[in-house]
Amino acid sequence: MAAHKTEQRKAEHIQICLEKKAQARKVTAGFENVTFVHRALPEVNREDINLSTSFLNKTFLAPLIVGAMTGGTEEAVKINQNIAIAVEKLGLGMGVGSQRAAVENFALERTFAVARKYAPNAFLIANLGGVQLVHGYGLKEVRKVVEMIDADAVAFHLNALQEAVQPEGQTVFKGVLAKIAEIAGELDKPVIVKETGAGICAEDAKVLKDAGVSAIDVGGVGGTSFAAVEYFRGEQQLGAAFWDWGIPTVVSVVESVESAKLPVISSGGVRSGLDVAKSLALGASLAGIIQPVLETAVRSSKETEQFLAGILNELKNVLFLVGVENVSGLVEVPMVICGESAEWLKIRGFSIEGYAHRRRGVC
Repeated sequence: MAAHKTEQRKAEHIQICLEKKAQARKVTAGFENVTFVHRALPEVNREDINLSTSFLNKTFLAPLIVGAMTGGTEEAVKINQNIAIAVEKLGLGMGVGSQRAAVENFALERTFAVARKYAPNAFLIANLGGVQLVHGYGLKEVRKVVEMIDADAVAFHLNALQEAVQPEGQTVFKGVLAKIAEIAGELDKPVIVKETGAGICAEDAKVLKDAGVSAIDVGGVGGTSFAAVEYFRGEQQLGAAFWDWGIPTVVSVVESVESAKLPVISSGGVRSGLDVAKSLALGASLAGIIQPVLETAVRSSKETEQFLAGILNELKNVLFLVGVENVSGLVEVPMVICGESAEWLKIRGFSIEGYAHRRRGVC
């Protein structure tokens, strides 16, 4: 019965994300507050630009990953297959949705395993809810989800907001950090901790580093709101009240990068190659894109590949226009942070002086 309910919930999530406007409503990810300084004399050749990068000892042909999206329901087979085919061709990476459903029901493993079948060389991230670690899950279950997709890393997703809004949500979170630290110390794979639309602050980034995690995926405000998803599932009062709750992606990236000094994935409202470039310039190692890929992956792998290739083409243009030949050079280019993002950073103590060594400005 529990497995059936989990599978049904996953199917509802896909339907809502495709058919409803479950995106942030009155807040943004903050990318509009970040501006590059154009170089009229870039002194580079566009055709010489190299987008390749390394993340957790894996080479990517470009600093882009398709974030955790789905699995555990029949609709997910086609979606994960199409994404896997595209990322394999482009040399990127992908995460799968929460694998709890397959832990509960062996028959659903194939909805996740299809990712490795069609992306034999791509960087794949397994996925479990962090809260499950204080509800009976341990190293055995974590190893199971890693083996299920022959994953390169495992992510524990933090979704306190969704659980608090969801009628059937699990809100016993005490002890989650200690369990993450325990798994990180015993597992022979990198552990990533990711938020699911509400962002990660400096305080949490610091304790996650101390817990031994290998990377952080900020999952900030600006993209899909899981409070909104629950609103459309019927929890309208709480869903509406907390629709835009959380930390915008731009400031979450800065807080996490500057506080934890760990590899960071920028996700939450990433919609273009320009957003990817801004994420990297702020210090992220990769950018994650989710909702727009879901919209292509329900149709075909070809359309998914074309969309992602378009993002990479935009990214290459940014590098050309700011005068750098590789993505690592983005952390040195002049840029300006204004508006609400700048105000947030000032209030939180991320001063102008703190960015001076990178030739950044905050207005």
